[in-house]
Amino acid sequence: MLPGWLIYYYFVPPDPDELELPDGLHPLVVEKRDILIGRAGEAGIPILITDGYRTIEDQNQLYERGRSQPGKIVTYARGGESLHNFGLAIDFALLNKKGNAIWDMQYDGNRNGKRDWAEVVTMAKQEGFQWGGDFKGSFKDYPHLEMGFGLSLRELQRGEKPPLP
Repeated sequence: MLPGWLIYYYFVPPDPDELELPDGLHPLVVEKRDILIGRAGEAGIPILITDGYRTIEDQNQLYERGRSQPGKIVTYARGGESLHNFGLAIDFALLNKKGNAIWDMQYDGNRNGKRDWAEVVTMAKQEGFQWGGDFKGSFKDYPHLEMGFGLSLRELQRGEKPPLP
């Protein structure tokens, strides 16, 4: 490199129209999702999967919440920047005694003295999911569970694929 020259490296997000995306959840994510629902149910904690695979359009609509659309901001990921777009993420909620979805992290519906949310997260981690509540930085995504298979978002955007079972 010549003295006095600076080289800047920066990431240019891919054009979402050029991404090669799946059309549903990865088979292992489906399998582990179903195991998680069963395990939580056996522990007296009914859960609801509120989201899974998202299209680029779905992701962009979510991104606009709290920006150009009413509501509060629920994501910082545009289309093509979420593991949901690659079929590698799900979101969940607890179901209360009336069968309503709730996102109350203190709720103890099975009355065992432990927070149901924390119990579900522990089960999810045991099944291989990473939890959005552990994300670094200021934005924690508490309902979010993902399986990245050791691939970064950039690797997925470049076309690398997780292994199939």
